[in-house]
Amino acid sequence: MEKKITKAKVKPLKRELARLRQELESASAPAAAPVRAASLSPLAPAGGFPALPVIAGAEFAAAEAGVRYKERLDVMLARLAPGTTIAGAFTRSATRSAPVLDCEAKIGAKAGPRQGAAILVNSGNSNAFTGARGVDSVLAICAGVAQAAGVPEARVFTSSTGVIGEPLPHEKITAVLDDLTARLSPEGLALAARAIMTTDTFPKGASATVEIDGQEVRIAGIAKGSGMIAPDMATMLVYIFTDAQIAQVPLQRMLSKLTDETFNCITVDGDTSTSDTLLLAATGKSRAPAITDLRSASARIFQDALRGVMLDLAQQVVRDGEGATKFVEIAVTGAASATDAKKAAMAIANSPLVKTALAGEDPNWGRIVMAVGKSGAKADRDRLSIRFGDILVAENGWVSEGYAEEAGAAYMRRDELVIGVDLGVGTGAATVWTCDLTHRYIDINADYRS
Repeated sequence: MEKKITKAKVKPLKRELARLRQELESASAPAAAPVRAASLSPLAPAGGFPALPVIAGAEFAAAEAGVRYKERLDVMLARLAPGTTIAGAFTRSATRSAPVLDCEAKIGAKAGPRQGAAILVNSGNSNAFTGARGVDSVLAICAGVAQAAGVPEARVFTSSTGVIGEPLPHEKITAVLDDLTARLSPEGLALAARAIMTTDTFPKGASATVEIDGQEVRIAGIAKGSGMIAPDMATMLVYIFTDAQIAQVPLQRMLSKLTDETFNCITVDGDTSTSDTLLLAATGKSRAPAITDLRSASARIFQDALRGVMLDLAQQVVRDGEGATKFVEIAVTGAASATDAKKAAMAIANSPLVKTALAGEDPNWGRIVMAVGKSGAKADRDRLSIRFGDILVAENGWVSEGYAEEAGAAYMRRDELVIGVDLGVGTGAATVWTCDLTHRYIDINADYRS
């Protein structure tokens, strides 16, 4: 006697098949080689891509659409459960892309409790400075995702990253949407991280799990970014997912605050992208109570964990800076205000003269003095002090009596450096992160469109 196979039985089997296929592809797929297959950054985190927790209510998939390059993952799709709230931050560039403008228009719009959401990202082409054709591409992709994933078009968020000024061949993306939806799996976030890479030498991921009122809350995020990094909102492309229950307005407030403390405190080359996008999705599937008061203990626990994930991803971007060999923390204290401290810190971090000295392992502290002077921050020349790690290099407006050039040179040979500067005028402080500037940066960007 034949047994009748119902849809209820087939659906779990299809899910399991998709999950197994994702795991197999993740294990066997090449590292979605960036342009010109650059070797792994010497500053890449030890241990490779981290194991990320499953986020209930979120599914992911990746595919090869051939947007610009063949035989590499270049499109990722995330489908989010009904009731998911989404917050975002975007580049303030005057030439921001069509996908960014579309996302800005959609963030904060009210969504019904039965409305799901989706995020689609492609690499290889930024769909920036493409005029009306760029808008048409966004509309076509959103319509295709909405139909394939079963979500409203108003809840489809897209991002594009890659070459500026070339029409996006969106038909290549819409052609793989059915395949993407068939592959959707809660375990697919690692492949998604590979699909959004451009000149990155490694995929970037970070996570945290915390307990709120005896219940587990999970956070997992991915990012891409290597060059054109000087954030002015968020940075590059970043997607963070959590099962926390939190409404859109408090989620947005929390994200905006933490963005200024993390992604807006990094720089690789001083250039702000046209496509910078940060999206944070909260599916609400955790059993922990909803976070409603940002002053509450539960909100502080969640915010601290979220900040850790965001800072980890931001620093990974710096560690993958194009051609970077040094990871550098710049800590400015003694400023007239926190704003002044950040001005001085970013002036040091973005100075080509400072960055090339770091690349050459030259303890040329005079270049730091120069950068502080041009920053616009208030400083007292005769009370200024500079440190390389624990080494006091200069104080009271002059080289320290105990400083030895050999000690500074030895310190500069490290892969990770800390430069401390006290401006001597107040209590303001700020910390930013950057990398050195090597000839490899020129090589990568001279060949970028080849």
